[in-house]
Amino acid sequence: MSLNKRLPREIWVAGISLKGLWPAATIEKRMNDVVERISNVLSFQPDIICLPETVNISWVNEEILLHEIAEEEHSPGPITRILGKIAKENNCYITCPIITKKDGAFYNSSILLNRRGESEGVFHKIHPTSTEIIPGKYFKNAGVVPGPINSNVFKTDFGNVGLQVCADADWADGWAALKANGAELVCFSSQGPYSNTIRNRAWSNHYYIVTATGEDAQIVDISGDVIAADNDMMRWVCAPVNLEKTVVLAAGNADSLKSMQGKYGDSLRITVYFDENWATIESRDAEVKIKEVLDEFSMLTFEEEMRQTNELISKLRS
Repeated sequence: MSLNKRLPREIWVAGISLKGLWPAATIEKRMNDVVERISNVLSFQPDIICLPETVNISWVNEEILLHEIAEEEHSPGPITRILGKIAKENNCYITCPIITKKDGAFYNSSILLNRRGESEGVFHKIHPTSTEIIPGKYFKNAGVVPGPINSNVFKTDFGNVGLQVCADADWADGWAALKANGAELVCFSSQGPYSNTIRNRAWSNHYYIVTATGEDAQIVDISGDVIAADNDMMRWVCAPVNLEKTVVLAAGNADSLKSMQGKYGDSLRITVYFDENWATIESRDAEVKIKEVLDEFSMLTFEEEMRQTNELISKLRS
């Protein structure tokens, strides 16, 4: 699809799987294969490409000490330079999941590289596994330390992006923090797929998630539905998502949703999830803004409804 046919807040996101690229003999071999696999999605002109956790060393047989492969967070190292060059040449964001070092500590990190190939910011894995933490269990000479729970959301030129890594999938705290900080898209880098868990995280927080793991890659809607997934023929995924989309409660809004659809027709895509008691509303017209439509019909988003209800409950409890 050419850029001039895209909706104002429609972006193309890509996820790359490592399936079939492991084990690798050396880091150099791994990165050559990763770069080749990335080349499959570049014709889609993706806005962002998500790569798997510790992309350069996962399932790599070459024995390298942690301090030898860790890169400074704000000073490009070998892997950051390789991926930064791709980001710059193709005008896209790329997640760079590697081991970083800062103030004498090592982190399992994901660096968000911007369209200039420069670091937009760094996320530290919140919940590293015990094998990562204890020296000698996974890394021969050292271990990593956990990052803060209140994860930053990075403001890109298309929207707010959050990052999570592998075992972070098992804890709700980091995902909730990203939602509270305004994330619209979360890039999940991992070794294992966590497929059902990721769909649940998208459903419970109502943001898009793109995954890139050692086993698979997929793009998940704000409803928790899978938009696209890789397969045995293509170990990568690339598809559009529309950030001009929200979730509302269905109960109490049935008449308004009918009237809304009747007025706007195919300019809006309304999907009712009856069993869940909510609906998604997506703009399919450059002139139709979701917030303006909701204001017109005096309708709140799901998050606004929940916040107001929670405030009322809190008052009554006190």
